Amino acid sequence: MSLALYGHPFSSYTQKVLIALYENGTPFEFRSIGPDTPQHSAEWLRRWPLRKFPLLVDGERNVVETSIIIEYLQLVHPGPVRLLPADPMAALDVRFLDRFFDLHVMNAAQHAVDGALTGDPVKRQEGLALAVEKLERAYAWLEGQLAGRTWAAGADFTLADCAASPSLFYADWTHRISEAYPVLRAYRARLLARPSFARAVDEARWFRPNFPLGAPDRD
Repeated sequence: MSLALYGHPFSSYTQKVLIALYENGTPFEFRSIGPDTPQHSAEWLRRWPLRKFPLLVDGERNVVETSIIIEYLQLVHPGPVRLLPADPMAALDVRFLDRFFDLHVMNAAQHAVDGALTGDPVKRQEGLALAVEKLERAYAWLEGQLAGRTWAAGADFTLADCAASPSLFYADWTHRISEAYPVLRAYRARLLARPSFARAVDEARWFRPNFPLGAPDRD
């Protein structure tokens, strides 16, 4: 059985894994979860009842959690692009940045999304205010961290950039990265120009009207 990925093309965490697969040209079947594909939803829930996606299926092995999926792909289905360095200390730096983008950028933006999804104007405003506070702190730290670097951890595109791509993409939609952060803005632009992420973005364009905060007319 070939690799199968269960997820949704507009999902930030699904995109994170798609980037890794596209970077290495890894063959896989994408099984989109939605109302038009109940068979995929049923199989996804059978394999992972915690109701989180993406889920990677390799034969009878189920692999969950995006960072673990990407590390698994490097171990079992390696390609020309090494997304986690061989050097243990360099790998630790990459893992830290991967966690930073997931926890302090993507999860921060999620506060605003969750607030908007309630339909309650007060909760929407509260969620947005919390997201803005957290994202501003993250943006300021990243502005200094990324100075002089092409990619998150240095010269090479890694797991950290797989996490950064959708995180900064949706975070900027939630709370615009201002001109006070030119290094971060330039990094986000490089991510958008990376063929693997550009493909993931294009494949999800049809779903932009579903963004609960209102998708901007850019990117």
